[in-house]
Amino acid sequence: MALKTPINRDLPPRMLRRTRKRKNGQFWTSYYYDGRDENGKRKEIPLGPDLYEAKVKWAKLEYKTPPKVTHNMGDVFDRYEERIIPSKRPRTQQDNLKELKQLRKSFASAPIDTITPQAIAQYRDARTAKVRANRELALLSHIFTIAREWGLTEKANPCAGVRRNKETPRDFYADPVVWDAVYDQASPELKDAMQLAYLTGQRPADVLKISVNDITEDYLVVSQGKTQKRLRISLNYEGKDTKLSLFINQLLERRAVKGIRNLRLITNTSGLRMSSQMLRNRWDEARAKAVKKAIADDDLKLVTMVRQFQFRDIRPKAASEIGLEHASRLLGHSREEITRKVYRRIGEVVQPTE
Repeated sequence: MALKTPINRDLPPRMLRRTRKRKNGQFWTSYYYDGRDENGKRKEIPLGPDLYEAKVKWAKLEYKTPPKVTHNMGDVFDRYEERIIPSKRPRTQQDNLKELKQLRKSFASAPIDTITPQAIAQYRDARTAKVRANRELALLSHIFTIAREWGLTEKANPCAGVRRNKETPRDFYADPVVWDAVYDQASPELKDAMQLAYLTGQRPADVLKISVNDITEDYLVVSQGKTQKRLRISLNYEGKDTKLSLFINQLLERRAVKGIRNLRLITNTSGLRMSSQMLRNRWDEARAKAVKKAIADDDLKLVTMVRQFQFRDIRPKAASEIGLEHASRLLGHSREEITRKVYRRIGEVVQPTE
C-alpha cells in the first residue's frame, strides 16, 4: 500500500490525489484508487477529477456503501461557476458572476441541505437592491435545480414558492425636448449611435454589433444577443427608402470619405469600433453638457429630465412612437403584452367626454 503523503491525508484509504501544472499555468487535479490488476501488480485506477464522484467510485471498489457527503453551498457555487456559467451568453455570464458574488456572502458556508425557504425569504428581505435580489434568487433557484440533477441534494428546491420583490417597470420617456437637448451636445459618433438605436429599436449592445455585412439590398439583418432572435428590418417600404435606409446610406458615404474600413457601422473618429465603455463615456459627456446648458437657461425641469435620460431609454422611446403590433415585432418580443407593459412609455390618446 502506498504511504499517505500530506496531500492525501484527507482522503479515504488507498485513494490518491494527483496534481499537475498545465502549460497555461493552471493546476489540474484528479483522483486515483491504489489498486491491483488481475496479476496482482499495483495499478492506479482513475476515479476522475470530481472529489464527490471519486469517493463514490472508491466506495464501489472497496465494496462499501458510498459515503454520505454533506456539500456546502460554496462547493456547489464553485461547480456551477465552472461547469454551467461558461455555457451561457457573455452578458449573462457577467451578470451571473455578479449575482453569485452576492449569494456567496450569505450562503457559501451553509450545507446545501440546511437551506430553507425561510432562509431564502430572509435573504430577499435583507437585500436593499430589490430588483437585483430577484435576479439573484432566480440564479439560486437554477443552481438548486442543477444540484439536484448532480445528486448533491435530494431536498426540494427551497426557492420554489418564495415570493419575489415587486418590480415596477421603468417609465421614463424621452420626449423631443429631452432628446434634442442631449442630441445637440452629442459627438458625431454618439449621434450615429442614437439614430441607429432609435430607427432599429434594438438594445445598445446589439446596435454596436451591427456591421456592414448585415446590410443587404432590402434589409438590415439583426441578430439579438439576448434572445438569439434574428430580424430583417426593411430598408424600403412600398417602393420608397425608409428613414433607416437613408441614414445608413449617409453613414456609409461619410465612412467612405474618411476611409474607414472597420466593418462595424458605429465607430469612433479614428475608425475603431465603438465599445460599450466608449458609448457610456460619450453619453455621460453629452448629458453633462446638456445639463449645464439647461441650468444656464434656468430650465430646472429639463435638468431633471436630462439627468434621468439613459441610452437604454431610446429603445422604449422607439416602441412608444409607433403602433403596438409594429413595436412588438421590431423589438423582437414574443408577446405584445411585454411591449405594452415594459416598453410603451406614453399613454393612449383619447378624447374627453365633451
